[in-house]
Amino acid sequence: MKPRLLDLFCGAGGAAMGYHRAGFDEIIGIDIVPQRHYPFTFIQADALQPPVRLEDFDLIHASPPCQAFSSLRHMWNAKDHADLIPATRELLLGLSHVIENVPGSSLRFATLRLCGSQFGLGTGDAELRRHRYFELSFPMLAPPCLHGQARVIGVYGGHGRDRRRRILTQDFSTDERREAMGINWMTGAELSQAIPPAYTEFVGRQFLDQLSRITDALLTTSHAGSETTSPTDRSP
Repeated sequence: MKPRLLDLFCGAGGAAMGYHRAGFDEIIGIDIVPQRHYPFTFIQADALQPPVRLEDFDLIHASPPCQAFSSLRHMWNAKDHADLIPATRELLLGLSHVIENVPGSSLRFATLRLCGSQFGLGTGDAELRRHRYFELSFPMLAPPCLHGQARVIGVYGGHGRDRRRRILTQDFSTDERREAMGINWMTGAELSQAIPPAYTEFVGRQFLDQLSRITDALLTTSHAGSETTSPTDRSP
């Protein structure tokens, strides 16, 4: 049976591509905003009222808008944004799920932090850090960050600046930002809202490994039970 993923608040598909590389064969993305570059099946709809049966998916990934928590919320022209994490958590209660967001968000049960340095992401002499937190319905561990290079590329607000902000101009081109993120199909604005596919490939592989182990254990138990059942006990 092919594993199915539902991608809520899908954006342009950075998370979805990682799950695809991990082994998910059927992926459906839902976002209230049209996503013409989404690389898989896309449905334009409210992610908190998805027009699909949630129980039909092996895993549900959700990346609620992060603007309410990002550092850009302190800019002079920042707008008010709702915190959709609590509603997302309630929607996914009891289902296998991943909720992703930025540092400082309202994720209460985040047990996983991923960083681009863990996966060797970057461009030229600049490394990508881009810390993201994950609230998971299943156990998982991750290696520590491996910060090291002198320059750090930031991908935010449609720009590609050195995250130390010592230089107030755009240091990195859109192609360099694509290389750093491991994404070659998005615009600069879409990159700013995305997470690197390497993050969700890491999460997806571990989830599928756990799912496979559970399935194998259930099959073994079922097989052992059938062998111990006498012929007279078996249903016709």
